Amino acid sequence: MPDNQHIGQLTSRSKIVSDKKMTFMERIYLPALMKGFGITFSHLFKKKATIQYPEVKRPIAEIYRGKHVLKRDDQGRERCTACGLCALACPSEAITMVAAERKEDEKHLYREEKYAAIYEINMLRCIFCGLCEEACPKEAIFLTNEIVPSDYKRTNFIYGKDILVESVDKRVDISKRQTPAVLNFKKDKNQSHNI
Repeated sequence: MPDNQHIGQLTSRSKIVSDKKMTFMERIYLPALMKGFGITFSHLFKKKATIQYPEVKRPIAEIYRGKHVLKRDDQGRERCTACGLCALACPSEAITMVAAERKEDEKHLYREEKYAAIYEINMLRCIFCGLCEEACPKEAIFLTNEIVPSDYKRTNFIYGKDILVESVDKRVDISKRQTPAVLNFKKDKNQSHNI
């Protein structure tokens, strides 16, 4: 008989709901309204969370993922070898590049025989996840703590090498984005990666 005791029910986990009658005060909703007005009124005397943005800026974490930068090595040559791993790792497919071979007279500009002749990031598609910097074997791309400025035209959000590559005289410090183990490894000049 235990198999047939739930005939007509969809589940054996049904609960009995109480049918409690509302009191007069609950029916006119006055206590609930007064409680809501009290919460709203209490916010008038609290510190405001709004800031006046252009004049006052919130502090940004040192590991904030913002605008991208293509790094140079110690001799000022571009690190990117156009391997395409960053583009493959990008979940929003925001990175596009065209590879080219370095000429003999361009050894002072590019680190390897192959380099990115065109490197573009569509900042409207980018979700700032940081997978591109994790995938890069040459430590060529990093996200900085700089906020991407707003604009009215969509074409201005496609960043090319003219915006992404750091200038030789103004280097971008990315040491805060790296773990102490990576920083110690980079100090070892016996590793071919650090030469």
